[in-house]
Amino acid sequence: MKEKIKIFLDSDLLEKYLLGTTNDQESLQVERYLAMYPEVRDTYNELQDNLEIYAKLHAIKTPDGLRNKIMARIKSENASRRKFFRYAIAASFAAIMFAGASYFLWNQNQSLQEENIIVNNKIETLKEDMRLELEDVRNQFIVLNNPQTKRYNVKGNNNAKDLKAVAYINPVKKLSYINVKKLPHISDNQSFQMWAEVNGEMINLGIIDEAAGKEKLLALPYADKAVSYITIEQKGGNQTPTVENIVAKIDY
Repeated sequence: MKEKIKIFLDSDLLEKYLLGTTNDQESLQVERYLAMYPEVRDTYNELQDNLEIYAKLHAIKTPDGLRNKIMARIKSENASRRKFFRYAIAASFAAIMFAGASYFLWNQNQSLQEENIIVNNKIETLKEDMRLELEDVRNQFIVLNNPQTKRYNVKGNNNAKDLKAVAYINPVKKLSYINVKKLPHISDNQSFQMWAEVNGEMINLGIIDEAAGKEKLLALPYADKAVSYITIEQKGGNQTPTVENIVAKIDY
């Protein structure tokens, strides 16, 4: 056994273990010998003491003012770090403000674009309405002043004897208009409605307002051998004419 311990102590395993350079297997061997043999423990403690003495003898003296320099460096780094954090916080706040402002401007821009679209649509609608109205005025002028326009007096039947209207038909320009001069009295829950039969299909021309009829001509769809009707319908009009309530017929 003594020979085994001597061989172990003659090796450099204790020194390597003390310096932390042994591998896992060597460390386990050293720790087993330290636990089992007092002679190994004594040698290990002696090596520790010698190493401590050697370290003290060869220790390098700390330069004068090094501690102050280190403390000053630490303070400088802390100040720089605090300054960096302040800049970082300020930058973050600026980024948040910029993001908020960007969203606000984007939202405003979207609203302006939507409003611009609405305004443009209204302008286009007005332009189209004006174009149609000007075209209608031009057609009325042609119908009333063209010598080829035919004029038809329209009278109501027995259910509307007081109904009087004038139809203007121009077969060359293919334009048709009617001017309602007078409508008989009907109940408040009824309306006069205009229809045109074109190619076998009944077309709803809308409610006839006596006051409006006197002010302007009402356009009729033009077709060869077309027929127009005036009926009495319920207030607000119907989608299909009530045949038994036809009060006037215009053939052209």
